[in-house]
Amino acid sequence: MITIGHKLGGRYKIIDYIGSGGMANVYLARDLILNRNVAVKVLRYDFQDNRDSIRRFKREALSATQLSHPNIVAVYDVDEEDNQQYIVMEYNDGQDLKQYIKEHGPLNPKRAVYIMEQLLSAMSLAHQHRIIHRDIKPQNILIDKEDHVQLTDFGIAVALSDTTITQTNTLLGSVHYLSPEQARGGMATVKSDIYALGIVLYELLTAKVPFDGDSPVSIALKHFQEDLPSIREIYPKIPQALENVILKATAKDPLNRYSSCDEMAKDISTSLDPDRRYEKRFVPNNQLVNGDTRVLKPVPELLAETKRQQDLEESMHDLQATESEVEPLEEKATAKQSGPKKSRKRKIISWTFFAVLMAIFAAFIIWIVFYNNREQEVAVPDVVNLTQAEAKSQLEAIGLQVGDVTEQSSEDVDEDHIISTDPKATVDVKPGSTVNLVVSTGSETVEMADYTGEDYETARDALRALGFNVERYEEASDEYSPGKVIAQSVDEGEKVNPSKTTVALTVSTGQELITIADLSGFSQTAVENYAKTNELTLTVTEENNDEIPAGILISQNPKTGAQVAKGSELAVVISLGANEPETETFNRVVKVSYVPSTTDSNGDSGDSDNSDNQNNESGNSSTQANHVEIYMEDNNNSYDTVAQKLEITENTEVTLIFTLDKGKSGRYKVVRDGVTVEENNNVRN
Repeated sequence: MITIGHKLGGRYKIIDYIGSGGMANVYLARDLILNRNVAVKVLRYDFQDNRDSIRRFKREALSATQLSHPNIVAVYDVDEEDNQQYIVMEYNDGQDLKQYIKEHGPLNPKRAVYIMEQLLSAMSLAHQHRIIHRDIKPQNILIDKEDHVQLTDFGIAVALSDTTITQTNTLLGSVHYLSPEQARGGMATVKSDIYALGIVLYELLTAKVPFDGDSPVSIALKHFQEDLPSIREIYPKIPQALENVILKATAKDPLNRYSSCDEMAKDISTSLDPDRRYEKRFVPNNQLVNGDTRVLKPVPELLAETKRQQDLEESMHDLQATESEVEPLEEKATAKQSGPKKSRKRKIISWTFFAVLMAIFAAFIIWIVFYNNREQEVAVPDVVNLTQAEAKSQLEAIGLQVGDVTEQSSEDVDEDHIISTDPKATVDVKPGSTVNLVVSTGSETVEMADYTGEDYETARDALRALGFNVERYEEASDEYSPGKVIAQSVDEGEKVNPSKTTVALTVSTGQELITIADLSGFSQTAVENYAKTNELTLTVTEENNDEIPAGILISQNPKTGAQVAKGSELAVVISLGANEPETETFNRVVKVSYVPSTTDSNGDSGDSDNSDNQNNESGNSSTQANHVEIYMEDNNNSYDTVAQKLEITENTEVTLIFTLDKGKSGRYKVVRDGVTVEENNNVRN
């Protein structure tokens, strides 16, 4: 018995019960080795003794492992435990295409073509591996929010064929997509799958199946007796080229269908192209000139049930007619005793009466055989909230058996009481059928694990599998890489009820990012404080700059607005001020002439030309000094300030020391007694 928490094969831990099909129960499990969710299909107990079913189940499951394709649910493992066969498959939490069509159908042509191209690609690979699906239908196709589809149940239809193909539920689920050759009892081929794909395309575009009826037999008859309803009569905007894809895929005669899924895929890929807008309607080769379609003759097996019912109805009708006619016939036969005509009439009446009685007798025998051989169906009783023992007693009382018993915790149903059944209550089943039970283990608490450091998706999936509601919050972290769980709202080891608990997971967004500010005009001290406050590693270089004062930032890297993590490098360049120019110092010798001036005792001054004679001749004369001022312009002197002052009484040489930037020029002038006697405006080394 499979129970929640059981480790199948020591590797696959059963997490939840998903549902059941015609021959298998499906569970959500956790692969403890590869740390991923998987779906596990377990062959039901009533199949365990059927060697042919087990052999085919294994063979087809192993064949499916060859099909590695994004649009095929992958089969990971095939094994058995305690004589229970199981298949481990890829877990897909999307909905099936049947439900998708109910919610979103009819689909627009572009969307339908996209889905069909995926299905055709998947089936092309299967056919290349000589695997025929045999049961393509929307219920066996999964689809996610991005319209990505995956085919499932490869080969299981074959394993079921010996035992369940005649079960009412199975036939109802598949007969809408059954090819004419399959309905007639023929072997399924690649073209049978193509036929089913054509019906799926029809349903995508119309949100309904082309053939429906009150019974599987009536639906099967329509597949090879009636023309496919025209899509364009319902939705005229659907291109004729796209309808032609359906018509060719669902041709009654397999010879008129596509030879392969690749051929169909190539045709459908261009069906919406403008150059195919005015394409003519597809007409199969076997269609007659007058428009009547050749109909394949149905086999008696399909009509057996219908014929038995018709025979019975006709026989009962004959019986009623005979009862009303027997008495008049007998009276006429008694009244007319003479003549050849009377005798002949009596013989006719006798033979007619005999034939009618035989017909009634035959109909009665047929009805008895049919009725006795027909199993009376019984409704599954409602055993929810009963104890397991009470449920078993009620089921066995009407000829049903308890199938698989799955345990599951419940907040609403007491321990050891029934949560649900499969099939559900009121569903009609044959006597001897098994009913699977889901039994409550009561309100269950779970000891919280430590999810810190794990990937958020992994932690979320694990918590959801346990029944928790999960909320996500984000926060920067220097310790944990992006996507890792930093903290959880429920502490490790705390025991809580999953159905009543929401676990908040705080997820790392990585290191906290710092947006670099504009540091223009910052002094070196201010830059150092900024780097320290924001936990940045500062690198400083210095250089001269003629425009930016010393000690002020020239440039920064990263630039303003960049986002960096804590600890990142901030490189700055600080100004040393203007460049110190290369200077040169040199001397210039300037000769200043002395101009004598004499004055007698009376205060009269004589001619300077006669000064020497006068000095020699007169003892009363005296020598006057010249007052000299020298102006310079270089790095050390300004031209409006006297550089040197001197008094001379004779011709004098004066050395001027110039300091100039290399390549620059200076100047000087000599003023003697208020008169400029020499000036040079281009003094260079």
